[in-house]
Amino acid sequence: MTAPADNPPPKVDFGYEQVAAQEKAGRVRGVFDSVASKYDLMNDLMSGGMHRLWKRFTLGQTGLRPGQRALDVAGGTGDLALGMARQVGPTGKVILSDINWEMLSRGRDRLLDEGLAASISAVQANAEQLPFADASFDCVTIGFGLRNVTDKPKALASMRRVLKPGGRLLVLEFSHPVAGLKPFYDLYSFNVLPALGKLVAGDAASYRYLAESIRMFPDQPTLAGMMREAGLEDCRWHNLTGGVVALHVGCAY
Repeated sequence: MTAPADNPPPKVDFGYEQVAAQEKAGRVRGVFDSVASKYDLMNDLMSGGMHRLWKRFTLGQTGLRPGQRALDVAGGTGDLALGMARQVGPTGKVILSDINWEMLSRGRDRLLDEGLAASISAVQANAEQLPFADASFDCVTIGFGLRNVTDKPKALASMRRVLKPGGRLLVLEFSHPVAGLKPFYDLYSFNVLPALGKLVAGDAASYRYLAESIRMFPDQPTLAGMMREAGLEDCRWHNLTGGVVALHVGCAY
């Protein structure tokens, strides 16, 4: 009698490739280790500076007041964390977190340069298992990071857990553009982005992964549904630049 085969490990997407779930975090880490030194420059080049407007719009939705607490998950080099630090002021607190040490260290150095190290702490953390107490923050943000998380529902539940009643989760992410933009967006994503990555960062493959991971990310209604399943309410989204990017907002009650 033949023994039954072991169950194969679950697969998740890494761009268009399917990999074992336990491998994805390491693969993503490799991408960001590679691009960390050119990350901010590449953001400006590949978005034509639009990422600054998307983040400014996001900061306008935080609802933060002086003295409150905020968490920026997968915060990288700290654009959203810096903005929220100015909103909560010297009596408030912002935590910048990222699973990738190369990105986090650059964000931490930037905080020092900006003179905001007293009101912002940098913590290396996995979005799926945030090391913070329940109901700790008035606002949690994740900008262009959820796409890279292995278990997105688990990460959303983790971020919901650390929100105070009345707090907001803001998910800023590349999304699904309106139909008329799609052919041009695909041409740009799969041709210009890898070429830029090779020229500026010496890494075309990481930016090809970026384009692929965007296509594999849930569309706007699906992500809103995932947020509701994680326990968030009043979930809605704002399409930016024709849906190339969307900001999803959910509230904790």
